[in-house]
Amino acid sequence: MSALQQLSPLAEARVAVVHEWMVRYAGSEQVVAAVLEAFPCADSYALVHDPEGLRGTPLEGVPVRTSFIQRLPKAKEKYQTYLPLMPLAVEQFDLRSYDLVISSNHAVAKGVLTRADQLHISYIHTPIRYAWDLYLDYLAESGIDRGPKSWLVRSVLHYLRMWDLGAGNRVDAYLANSSYVARRIGKLYRRPARVIYPPISIERYRPDLPREEFFVAVSRFAPYKRMNIIVEAFTRMGKPLVVIGEGSEFGKAQRIAGPNVKLLGHQPGEVVADYLQRAKAFVFAADEDFGIAPVEAQAAGCPVIAYGKGGALETVIGWPAPDATGVFFDEQTPEALREAVKFFEIHEDKFRPAACRRHAERFGQQSFQDEFRSTVEELWSRFQRGESLE
Repeated sequence: MSALQQLSPLAEARVAVVHEWMVRYAGSEQVVAAVLEAFPCADSYALVHDPEGLRGTPLEGVPVRTSFIQRLPKAKEKYQTYLPLMPLAVEQFDLRSYDLVISSNHAVAKGVLTRADQLHISYIHTPIRYAWDLYLDYLAESGIDRGPKSWLVRSVLHYLRMWDLGAGNRVDAYLANSSYVARRIGKLYRRPARVIYPPISIERYRPDLPREEFFVAVSRFAPYKRMNIIVEAFTRMGKPLVVIGEGSEFGKAQRIAGPNVKLLGHQPGEVVADYLQRAKAFVFAADEDFGIAPVEAQAAGCPVIAYGKGGALETVIGWPAPDATGVFFDEQTPEALREAVKFFEIHEDKFRPAACRRHAERFGQQSFQDEFRSTVEELWSRFQRGESLE
């Protein structure tokens, strides 16, 4: 234990870290792993936990206390179908013995029940998007925007919004993964939020390898990720594209992809890193809350072609700024993306791998560790003194 930890007022505190589901190692799980590294004695809670899905990751072997959803049929694979039960499930966690509760939230984790003498800090990856700003998109893209099933789903999401507003009042202090998310927290919950960018494993990537004549996209095939825009645009252009990821929209991508588009499905981290280190540019079409993948691409020295909204505006330096690391397109359409690709290729020699890497380093693991730990220390001290946390 370091001298800093020995002097810390948190040294004797009991800490719980609560996440929604720990079934695979994605962006929010990287944050959880970093939080557990900052507080190694903390206990972990999740509604659903799949140890096999976390094998070979920093969360392998971490003991996790789960909810009653863990025991329901196919919970590890179909956990999202139990969304209507999640508010109830998260409220059943018995956290009475803890001094500090840190929730990692993109759905319901911030709804845990705590007492007035317990400090609850919630790190928000996003307010629950399919209940709020993506509500109508979700209904339309799922084909349930009309009919009896539609009204059932609308009723469930209405209930979830009402619950979410009440749960938002249970949090003592908000942290957000981007300024974009902080603005949404302010709009929905009328609360301020400090921004602490998520940690990226910068050291996994080499920025100095020769670039090859292909583009790359890495993402889940969820509707809001707009991966099919990328596939359609590159199919029409005939330019080589490698796509890594899986999800509900993958079958549609297979149907529209031309011979120049390689759909690789899910790939291990070392394969992803290899493609990012060799691609001429990374393509990103989502309106994302933060977006870890574009930062990982820049860590590998790979410039980014991104939709100019959301977290990308905070993680990519757009042309023509000095040391630009990418270009933006302003509409989520294949036509707008094709124009951005053409523009990028005209100015391709202006984007330097070293500049991309240098920019990515501000999102490194150590930066997150230092800022997160010092922020929690400060909030804990103010909480104990009875001062306002906002």
